[in-house]
Amino acid sequence: MSEDWTAVSKAINERLTELGLNQRELAERSNIALSIVREIRNNTVQRRRSGRTLEALSVALGWHPRHLAAVLLGRTPPAPNDPIDLAGDTVPARLAAIEDQLHEITKRLDEIQRAIREK
Repeated sequence: MSEDWTAVSKAINERLTELGLNQRELAERSNIALSIVREIRNNTVQRRRSGRTLEALSVALGWHPRHLAAVLLGRTPPAPNDPIDLAGDTVPARLAAIEDQLHEITKRLDEIQRAIREK
């Protein structure tokens, strides 16, 4: 099954408009780095994302935690009050989330080091 990142981007953009939010506010609400929110929102980088990333964005947008994962796979999103199916909460999914977090930490440390050198 192919992933439809364009549909995810469209869903996020429509919901942001509906809620009157901007991407910085979404990043703050979801605790996802602004750069990642920007990539997903503008569909500029298509790569495997942690299920936790899509879950955090879904919840921050007032949707069911699996909403964006369903959109990504071309499925009908669950209703906000539907139970959460933990079948997708596997070790590989958790490792992918850790990898994403480590990548973001490394990126931030590189930015801090660059800023220090420029002083």
